[in-house]
Amino acid sequence: MSGESQTGTDAAGGSRALDAAEADGFTRAGGSSVVDRVLYALFARHASDRRHDADRKRYRGTALDTGFETHLSRVYGLSWVVCVAVAAPSLLVAASVAPDLLAAADARIGARLPVSIGSLPADRVAVAVAGTAGLLAKRATIRLGGIHLRWLTATRRTDIERTLPPAVRYLELLAAGSDGPREMVEKAAANDAYGGTATSLRKALNAARLAGSLDEGLRRVARDTPSRELLAPFLLKFRKHAATGDAALAEFLRTERRMLAHRQDRARKRARRFLELLTELFVLVLVLPALLVIAATALTVVVPELLPPVDTPVGVVPTRAVVLYGAVTFLVAIGLAGAVAVGTLRPPSQRASYDLPATPRKILASAGRNPASAAVVCAPPAVLFALALALAGYTLVNVGLLSYAAFAVPVGAVAGRRTRIDDARDRELADFVHAVSGHVAQGRPFPAAVEAVARDADLGVLDDDVADLAFALRSTTAAGGAGGTVAPTESAPPTDVREAAIDRFVDRVGTPLAEGTLGLVTGALNAGSDADAVFETLRIEVGRLYSEQRALRSSMHPYVAVGWAAAALVAAVVAVVNTQVIDAARLAGLAGATDLVTEPETVHPDLERFRLYVVTQATMLASGWFAGTASRGRYAALLHSGLLVGLCYVAFTLGGLL
Repeated sequence: MSGESQTGTDAAGGSRALDAAEADGFTRAGGSSVVDRVLYALFARHASDRRHDADRKRYRGTALDTGFETHLSRVYGLSWVVCVAVAAPSLLVAASVAPDLLAAADARIGARLPVSIGSLPADRVAVAVAGTAGLLAKRATIRLGGIHLRWLTATRRTDIERTLPPAVRYLELLAAGSDGPREMVEKAAANDAYGGTATSLRKALNAARLAGSLDEGLRRVARDTPSRELLAPFLLKFRKHAATGDAALAEFLRTERRMLAHRQDRARKRARRFLELLTELFVLVLVLPALLVIAATALTVVVPELLPPVDTPVGVVPTRAVVLYGAVTFLVAIGLAGAVAVGTLRPPSQRASYDLPATPRKILASAGRNPASAAVVCAPPAVLFALALALAGYTLVNVGLLSYAAFAVPVGAVAGRRTRIDDARDRELADFVHAVSGHVAQGRPFPAAVEAVARDADLGVLDDDVADLAFALRSTTAAGGAGGTVAPTESAPPTDVREAAIDRFVDRVGTPLAEGTLGLVTGALNAGSDADAVFETLRIEVGRLYSEQRALRSSMHPYVAVGWAAAALVAAVVAVVNTQVIDAARLAGLAGATDLVTEPETVHPDLERFRLYVVTQATMLASGWFAGTASRGRYAALLHSGLLVGLCYVAFTLGGLL
């Protein structure tokens, strides 16, 4: 027992020493500026307060590159800036309204109090109110700093849990080779495709260098990781089985990979059920604001007394305008929230991202196939189009909507074209991996298998890329032998040419499927793993991911239809109201025949139609964002919303409803 206690004490002491060293290094790295040093000197003492214990614990689960003391000092410095920013205008407002408020309060309740409220000095009351507002803002900023840490921790936990399964599959392949546990962890940590898991493994390696033991590094990351249910137990079990032997470690990784795959399948089913509920809720909250504005407009046209004007600090505002602006704001917020929610439910491996080229020339050259480049190229014409519309006398609302459509539709169209190309690449990539796996199973080396596939198979859009890969691998074999390693020279450092060739092939394919699968090859082959087992695993993995990708897109089609149907429903209802209710001749005849329309002269049909048009366009935006995000992602959201906005404008203009 004493020996175990001593070991535990040493481990705890080593952990505290590592924490101190890491915090000191991070403080020097992140707090090197004059502002950081001043803030650190002023506010670092607050890091030892008990109320920040939870923040310190959450901070360990983040991947921030500054020390906790430096981070907290910045939060406190920001809180004082916010305090002054809130207190100064609050003092001006309080000083101007305090005398009248004190007098009104004294007249209403002053007789019931022993001290006259009107006798209180207005300037002191204003200072007290401003000081209270500033202190509340300061406390709120500090509180938001803790909430921000919690959000960062949750985001990193999600990233770890989505990248742990492919990392475990990679480690399982490496376990079949000659690499030891440290080399396996180093290779997995060097692969950026594994995101948060790779970051955690890099932290474990850094801690291992300081502690002199991989076992201690893994234990420390397991203690601090935000993924308490997945990564922490995995790292602790990895430590245990790594000490037992290679066979036990390989069996553990095989079991863990199956368990994580089962867990992923259950998570996808839960996400699908949640998406169904989210869609029903979205349609409900999307249609209700539009119907509320329509009802308010119809009621005020028929019986104006039902919705009297509202007194506000800026003057008297019609109730219909309040309802209109509130509904538009609500619809836009609902559209954004729905799009974010649907995008979050989409698996990260099926979220395409596009990098912006570094030079203007490359941006222009790639504008037809890269949505990020298209967004940069289309922005200036959209701004010029907005100026032309404004000079032509269009309303501000239509200027914004039509210029948005002029920007969104071309960018979305480029994204759609790129998506179709990527779909074709993924389809051919699955065939390519299947063909290479068949050749490797027959005993051919990997370069010979790729060359045979490039010569004999028809891979469509991948023909040139596979031919380039075959040439690079053939050059690798000729230059570096079976290992594929180029001898170091004075002009070129030693590099793994085979790995570089595959990396270049992955970059040219440019799809998430290629990035998440082909990275298994080089590390596993370099580790001495059986080539047949490697490519058989790769074939199964590519086929599974491609099938999941197609199934997800098929399951998303109903949600796209729901978004468009909701937009069409609102537009149809508004069209009926504009033609059947809001009509000057019809209202005049109704006023002469009945007593329902009490004040027909106060009704302005053109204004009412325009208000309903604004609400309809807000619905078009929200529906388009939801439908596009469900279809393909944020660039598709631009395409769908831009098309709906343009179609709505054309329909209202041609129908004489605008």
